Amino acid sequence: MFTLGKWFIFRVLGLFTVWDLVWLLDTGMLFPRESSSREVKELNGLWDFRADKSPSRNQGFKQTWYKSRLAETGPVIDMPVPASYNDITQDATLRDFIGWVVVPACWVANKGTRVVLRLGSAYYYSIVWVNGLRVTEHKGGHLPFEAEIGDIIRKTPGVSTRITIAINNTLTLETLPPGTIQYMNDRSKYPEGYFVQNFAFDFFNYAGIHRPVLLYTTPKVYVDDITVLTDFSDTTGLVKYSISVQGAPTASVKVSLLDKDGHSVASASGPEGVLKVEDVKLWWPYLMHDNPGYLYSLEVHATAANEAAAYEDVYALPVGIRTVKVSSTKFFINNKPFYFHGVNKHEDSDLRGKGLDWPLIVKDFNLLKWLGANSFRTSHYPYAEEIMQMCDRHGIVVIDECPGVGIADIRSFGNTSLTHHLAVMDELVRRDKNHPSVVMWSVANEPAAEMPPAEFYFKTLITHTKALDPTRPVTYITHSNYARDKGAPFVDVICVNSYFSWYHDSGHVEIIPIQLKTQFEDWYGKYQKPIIQSEYGADVVTGLHADPPMMFTEEYQKEVLQGYHSVFDQKRKEYVVGELIWNFADFMTRQGIFRVVGNKKGIFTRQRQPKAGAFILKERYWRLANETGRLPPWTKYPCLF
Repeated sequence: MFTLGKWFIFRVLGLFTVWDLVWLLDTGMLFPRESSSREVKELNGLWDFRADKSPSRNQGFKQTWYKSRLAETGPVIDMPVPASYNDITQDATLRDFIGWVVVPACWVANKGTRVVLRLGSAYYYSIVWVNGLRVTEHKGGHLPFEAEIGDIIRKTPGVSTRITIAINNTLTLETLPPGTIQYMNDRSKYPEGYFVQNFAFDFFNYAGIHRPVLLYTTPKVYVDDITVLTDFSDTTGLVKYSISVQGAPTASVKVSLLDKDGHSVASASGPEGVLKVEDVKLWWPYLMHDNPGYLYSLEVHATAANEAAAYEDVYALPVGIRTVKVSSTKFFINNKPFYFHGVNKHEDSDLRGKGLDWPLIVKDFNLLKWLGANSFRTSHYPYAEEIMQMCDRHGIVVIDECPGVGIADIRSFGNTSLTHHLAVMDELVRRDKNHPSVVMWSVANEPAAEMPPAEFYFKTLITHTKALDPTRPVTYITHSNYARDKGAPFVDVICVNSYFSWYHDSGHVEIIPIQLKTQFEDWYGKYQKPIIQSEYGADVVTGLHADPPMMFTEEYQKEVLQGYHSVFDQKRKEYVVGELIWNFADFMTRQGIFRVVGNKKGIFTRQRQPKAGAFILKERYWRLANETGRLPPWTKYPCLF
């Protein structure tokens, strides 16, 4: 176990060995689904919870809390899973706690052939024990990880199995997102051992088990990974598939592609091949077609046998057939120009923090459709797989962003940081590569891209991501000077954040048109690539009004939005291919003099009630949809579904 001080002793002095340190992941991470050969069990609910508040944050490891019931080690509290732990209690020290927390669960495991424990996300660094035995660890707070535990639980059949997870939310210069620990050594102001966590991003650093904890079974011979690439020619769809089967040297593989009615439209044998679909139904974005989000199901049967037994595994993968292309001025989906009119979001809500919240997810999708939004960016980290599946079904287009936010210190461009960043992209692409809603990868948000190491860093990172997935464009979101941005030459689409009349020239909405027009012309003139306005907006305190408009009032947000929109309407006829408001809803941040109980730039409150800006965007987005898409009669005017 590491104490906080030990997290800072590793440093890197060069970048030249990075390619020797990187390799592609050789195992899959398919979303657990029940089938005739698989069973899934949720371990969500109330878990015991204990924070290690010892000065060294190492007491739990020295006393081996994970070797017994946590309640036997000292006082515990109830903790819902999934949820962030920060806002659950009235304890301010727990809300801002930095260090290790321990959460165990007890359950009776059924015997199975292969038993896998899977965590959808635990923030940030996690170690997992089963019955006191360490089974896995994971670095990173937004992507799934798992471990096979069948051998352990079979040692004591019929006895309750204990799972213990230790989580450390400390951010360092090499984590993603990065941060630093600052020790306060002035004893006239701070007690001994006092420290704070610093970071350069503007959302609360929630921690805990944020997504479902699952137990699932497979046969000993099982489908480990599936990759699909899709295309079409006229009315014929093409699904190129590649299937990895583990557990046997050879296996027989059969695949069948089913339509929504369960009818087979194509089939083949073998672990690799191409399926041809006649009269194909393409996957289309919401408001671009009268049948958006159409999904086929790729049903995979893998069989193998040895002298002792025969095995069969069945897995069904949703598949959307569509293409994505980029020109110097346009973004195309299925060879049709696509214009992003959408939002930036956060996984953030009252009480749960970043914990998966189904009522909130469904509410948000209803609001997206009410708004006429066709897209969002997963700012600033990968969202839950369940959200990505909703996007697939509803035709909501996604810019899928990794947690590369707050890269502001030159030391975070080192070899260790880059190696971890590459590994995170490996995990992200592995998880989301088959989602038709994902049309572009974003490798960072607002990095210090003008620093000298940024050129090699982002060239390496973007090249690596394109090697993982040659079918999608790659970008990152910038707020750097257009002439000094060292990563911009390597992206496929320029994504720019700007807050004219807010963070500078505050209160002067009249300057928005000239500064925004200059921004677009500078970026396009230098790079000749399509541009998305990836962030813009203004804070609003709900119910605050002023005429003439003043900052933080609903009238001021309206003026800011309309100032941007007038320029968007000019430049989308040329090379601007999208606009994403910051933000969909208010969200929590750390405390500070620039934030009043969180960031208020949402067009909805944190409780999902609309501000004046929501109605401005609703009118605009529906008008854009009618201009740029093919709307059926039932979507000529705003409706829920």
